[in-house]
Amino acid sequence: MAMRPSGGPSARLLATVGHLRAGTVNCRDLRADVIDLLGREMPVDAYAFVLTDPETSVGVDPLASIPDLRELPQVIALKYTTPTHRWTTLDDVVSLAATPVAARGPWHEYVLARGVVDVASMVLRDGYGCWGFVDLWSMGSPYADCDLNLLRELNAVLTAAVRECQASTFAASADDGMGHGDTAEEGPAVVLLDASPDRGLVITGSTPGTEAWLTRLLPPDSRGSTVPAAVFNVAAQLLAREADVDDSPAIGRVHVGGAVWLRLRASRLIPSGQIAVTIELASPADRIEMFARAHGLSPRERALLDVLAEGVDTADAAARLVITPNTVQDHLKSIFAKAGVHSRRELLGRAVGVSSTQG
Repeated sequence: MAMRPSGGPSARLLATVGHLRAGTVNCRDLRADVIDLLGREMPVDAYAFVLTDPETSVGVDPLASIPDLRELPQVIALKYTTPTHRWTTLDDVVSLAATPVAARGPWHEYVLARGVVDVASMVLRDGYGCWGFVDLWSMGSPYADCDLNLLRELNAVLTAAVRECQASTFAASADDGMGHGDTAEEGPAVVLLDASPDRGLVITGSTPGTEAWLTRLLPPDSRGSTVPAAVFNVAAQLLAREADVDDSPAIGRVHVGGAVWLRLRASRLIPSGQIAVTIELASPADRIEMFARAHGLSPRERALLDVLAEGVDTADAAARLVITPNTVQDHLKSIFAKAGVHSRRELLGRAVGVSSTQG
């Protein structure tokens, strides 16, 4: 395989991403900057850079540019229900052009029919979960070995950067305002969808007040778009489960600003057969799951965090976990260091979403 020379594009790109990683950029800015940098080194005529729920691998926050955004619901449904080239099956950077024709599926047929010559795909995964995936579309020429090697070299640092971006969302203090607004008062919202063979997923209805929830899910720079891509991703995962493509639950948790995390879940209604996607505030258990993964807590540290969230003291925590009080303190020091906090109250304020000034 062709290798890039030392100090070439890979070194420049890795240095730039490392600089972004050390800064305070949010996940959307980070992804936009990375796509821009990659576009200077290889063909990027269209793309999808999707953040995923690290536990379920379901897409929750896509940053995408495709030839016709009106077809995004169809693209999402096809992506989820095509086994080959699916991010959940990847262990390496792959390209569509290198995929045997016999192994291709409906998603491959869709992109090829739109003039796409090649798609380079990689998954952002580490020991704490799946943080996202990237699809780069080329309309001109297939990706070269050096292009795929560049993505391989970038993978680890980009995965770490995305996970750290997710961890930084918890630093938004609950004292800044949970930002629940009307959505917290009105309760969960439900979006109804049908699965259409030629249009993919189609929204057919919703409960009153859903617009306020969807507004949270839409990126601030959407230029008026009303495509709730997170809703389509969770619904598409339900289709994938039903087709035995992937068995992860059709659940996604996503940060939407400030201290607010939402939980989306898709289910099939009986007897209508419609798909219902419920949108609600993430529970304390959901937040702790995301917090622990994003900050890289060990299993023991995660178990301690679960116990502390119940309000127990050091002695009770030690008894519950069958460890000594000194070991509890050692675990706490490690958690504090990873989370950048200095007290249990501050830790739980970030992890659970309760104001650190409360009781």
